[in-house]
Amino acid sequence: MSRVRTRTPVLDPACADAVDLARSAVEENVRPDEVGGHLGAQSEGERVVTHYFACLDRAYTGWRWAVTVARASRARNVTVSEVVLVPGEGALLPPQWVPWSERLRPGDLGVGDLLPTAADDVRLAPGFTDTGEETDREMFFEYGLGRARVLSPVGRDRAVRRWHAGEAGPHTPIAHAAPAQCSTCGFYWPLAGALGATFGVCTNEFAPDDGRVVAADHGCGAHSEAAVTPPQVEPTAPILDELAYDITEHLAEELPGADRGGSVDDAAAEPLGHS
Repeated sequence: MSRVRTRTPVLDPACADAVDLARSAVEENVRPDEVGGHLGAQSEGERVVTHYFACLDRAYTGWRWAVTVARASRARNVTVSEVVLVPGEGALLPPQWVPWSERLRPGDLGVGDLLPTAADDVRLAPGFTDTGEETDREMFFEYGLGRARVLSPVGRDRAVRRWHAGEAGPHTPIAHAAPAQCSTCGFYWPLAGALGATFGVCTNEFAPDDGRVVAADHGCGAHSEAAVTPPQVEPTAPILDELAYDITEHLAEELPGADRGGSVDDAAAEPLGHS
């Protein structure tokens, strides 16, 4: 196996001595007190050298000024090619760039936003791979209503794991406190297709998951068979107990009808508070 030899660029003496030229190039763009000491020089190629200076700006701690100087062949004059600010050891750097498709989170999509789907998205498969028995394919394709892509096995498995581990799964406090599972609830409507054995939709308007997909082993306190509603008896009018007191003349004077010539017994026969 042959070894490839690489030639290390030789530090050009004229370019290496152009420290003052490189410093003045930086000071022309920033304040002089923001340029620190010379940190060294590095050869970038034939007659090309980069000088490094410390950056004293507190907003760029750990960064360095890099000034690249060069000279033409057989020329004595050195010129400045580039002045940049580069990070050094311990420099504060922004986080690594992440594509927007990987930064997207559930709930980020707003009104009017469009979310493009990649052509090679593994969650989708060509529409002709759909094998659902309830699909009337002849009618759909006759009217041009066939879907271009459908859910792939990968997309289905991801949805199953996401839903089962989410708030509508069995591992939540409300599911642990439920009297029974959703699969035994009268308000549980199973999904069609392969997901019907594991998931359904809650149709109880008083349940916290009404109108949402829930796991068959999920549960809540609004289960249809959680408890039997006790019979409600309509309240009746209060009954006056006349045996708990004696009718006296003083009471007879206050009873209605006593001052109209009625007897005490007749007046007592009328209920109190009735005129």
